[in-house]
Amino acid sequence: MVRQSASGVPRPVLIAAITLGVLLAVAVAGIGVYAKISDSRQRAAVEAAEQARRTGPLPLAPVPAPKAGSPECAAVLAALPRELTVHHDRVPRRPLAEPVPPASVAWGDAGHDPATVRCGMDAPAELTPTSQLLDVSGVSWLRIDQGGDTSWLAVDRPVYVALTVPADAGTGPLQDLSDVLGRTLPKKPVFG
Repeated sequence: MVRQSASGVPRPVLIAAITLGVLLAVAVAGIGVYAKISDSRQRAAVEAAEQARRTGPLPLAPVPAPKAGSPECAAVLAALPRELTVHHDRVPRRPLAEPVPPASVAWGDAGHDPATVRCGMDAPAELTPTSQLLDVSGVSWLRIDQGGDTSWLAVDRPVYVALTVPADAGTGPLQDLSDVLGRTLPKKPVFG
């Protein structure tokens, strides 16, 4: 004889229903824990990749730089600081990945996206007699926005020098490089 509960449901059916309910709750909780662990692992992998992107050797695409081997570029590279001011922080130099483009230097660390300097480049198509230039400590700069970065090209020196920084880097890198160029290279007319 099968006993019935106070509600009139046979006791084995009631036990099975309760057991299934508990198993379902445990399964849902297990799926939630697994998803949380999986999400944590994915976040950790993304953070590790971001850390490597910000601290490992920085790959730079080659660009035409016919005067990269000039004495002027050698003087600029020798005068560049070991650290660059970004958002009021001093950011150290960062190694470049092989093959290293000639006359190129980078700064950056885990907390700062990279800033780069390239020397000896060709004049860009954006440089025209009507281009708006910015004067920083006596150096004339042409601003070229590209994606999330901004490039500044010194256009009044014997060689073109490009500074590329994240759009939100502030004015520190531009000021630091203007000081270097002002001490290192003579001023020349932009078109002449």
